[in-house]
Amino acid sequence: MKHYDYIFTGTGLAALMTVYKMVQSGNFKDKSILLLDENTKKKNDRTWCFWKTNNSIWEKCISKKWDSALFANEYFRRGLDIKPYHYNMVKGLDFYNQVFDLLSKQENITFLPQKILDIKESETIILVQTESESFSCAKLFNSIYNKQKAESQTKYPVLQQHFIGWFIKSEQAVFNPEQATFMDFSVEQKGNTRFMYVLPTSKTEALLEYTLFSHHLLTKEEYEIEIQKYLQKLGVTQYEIVEKEQGSIPMSCYPFWKANTKNVINIGTSGGWTKASTGYTFKNSDKKSSELVAFLQRETNFTKFHQKSKFWFYDLLLLDILDRKNELGSYIFSSMFKNGNPALIFKFLDEETSFSEDIQVILKCPKMLFVKALFHVARNTAK
Repeated sequence: MKHYDYIFTGTGLAALMTVYKMVQSGNFKDKSILLLDENTKKKNDRTWCFWKTNNSIWEKCISKKWDSALFANEYFRRGLDIKPYHYNMVKGLDFYNQVFDLLSKQENITFLPQKILDIKESETIILVQTESESFSCAKLFNSIYNKQKAESQTKYPVLQQHFIGWFIKSEQAVFNPEQATFMDFSVEQKGNTRFMYVLPTSKTEALLEYTLFSHHLLTKEEYEIEIQKYLQKLGVTQYEIVEKEQGSIPMSCYPFWKANTKNVINIGTSGGWTKASTGYTFKNSDKKSSELVAFLQRETNFTKFHQKSKFWFYDLLLLDILDRKNELGSYIFSSMFKNGNPALIFKFLDEETSFSEDIQVILKCPKMLFVKALFHVARNTAK
């Protein structure tokens, strides 16, 4: 049985960001690192977006940037000047290629495309069993999401950000390549929080995603019918579907980090790294992975890593509302974006605002909904 200093079970966004930054730091050359995942990361399987005011280490894998975004519902449309932010799109394969190009040059890092069957932890060692081998390590980073653990409890709501997206080429030049559609709630809500998300890369090319914040997934046909309807509304009658993608991202304030032990840490979605109120993952994982790499250089006890913030509580209030009245999402987000400062809202969603700036954003939201949620959350979490 081969022993490693660090094993990563699952190589999703959070794991790859963390290992990439460990290499960049230059402080882990003496550590043996094993990455385990049955997915070889050779396909363009997803798209991430994030906003930032300056360049990042991910510039190489950013395929498109926008300085303007559109917010819409059935009653109004507003172009959002998001400067000083840029809205960035990263294709999964471009990200994987950037990361593995660096990792493949490191003699202390091994990637094995194997399915993980079991993880066992004792006082002194952690054992990982795959379909074909067994490994041991001193420290383990787990990004395998425990769906049953999160959804079997009732104290913290669990919704899903779920979607199907089409990359299309249209014969009609209907897209504005200088403006991303951040949320378009003009689609029929059907008792949920539903919107269209459009990332145009030219006048005739775009990614369109039909997205919901709700409890239950739809059939594949339901998502795709809504994309077809939206294309018709835009005036697109002739088009080619270049690629498809789909996903379901848990949205919850469930304290995943409480399962961390001295030697095992849960990261990514499994560790609560997804932004609970929006489902955005890239920026949060970028921040958390940097924090984790810095932590590894000064601490050894993973139970000390996580710290709960005021934004966790803000997210919990929104999820409480959407859990009980899922149809109110359009109303809440529209209230925020109709007259709010777009750059300040993006800063708030990035969890970088001061308390006085928080108040400016929160006052744009329906106040009584959040007051009621405050009391409901207080009662529920006190049980």
